[in-house]
Amino acid sequence: MSTLTHFDDQGQAHMVDVAAKAATHRIGVAGGRIEMQPATLALIESGTAKKGDVLGIARIAGIMAAKKTSDLIPLCHPLALTRVAIEFEVIHADATRASAIYCTATVETVGPTGVEMEALTALQVALLTIYDMCKAVDRGMVITDCRLLEKHGGKSGSFVASRHDLRAG
Repeated sequence: MSTLTHFDDQGQAHMVDVAAKAATHRIGVAGGRIEMQPATLALIESGTAKKGDVLGIARIAGIMAAKKTSDLIPLCHPLALTRVAIEFEVIHADATRASAIYCTATVETVGPTGVEMEALTALQVALLTIYDMCKAVDRGMVITDCRLLEKHGGKSGSFVASRHDLRAG
């Protein structure tokens, strides 16, 4: 197993030096879902939630979060992002799964370090925004199965999660 890169030889936390790393096209994709009551999902789909367009606002929140990741995670590098996309899939309850919204956050840059943290931050904030906007009608919502799905670019190459489809729960 590799050593943790955010600690120096004395065990002190530091920002990793990426100056010698090649600038490459880098992509990070994260996915997860928020489970809710069927009535809450119906409210979101109808666009009649008291606070407005839940998914539209959650999308903007996720994009903003990706851009602010280095302000939130202490040792992340500030990055010039070239693309942030937040996508939602509505999942209706059936015998095997709960009502939910599945979110995918895709972040891209051309630079010396990856965008996995930006994708994960965008995902979490988008889902938290859905929770915030709907908590008046459903405090029992659960944010779950958030993880890195894919990473491409850089010296370490690509990573694709072994079980990519978490929509079913």
